[in-house]
Amino acid sequence: MVTIKLVKSLNSCKKDQIATAHSLGLRKIGDTTTQQDNAAVQGKIRKIAHLINVTNA
Repeated sequence: MVTIKLVKSLNSCKKDQIATAHSLGLRKIGDTTTQQDNAAVQGKIRKIAHLINVTNA
């Protein structure tokens, strides 16, 4: 399990990055979600790595 927290705004991001954040359940700064640690989630994390903080849960 990994815990993902949105720490930067989605305002000036590309549409695909916004969609990726929304698919993880992150909509506004400070939102936190816990996801399974699998290949699909790791790909999403890499795509928006500059916007989030990730910790192992």
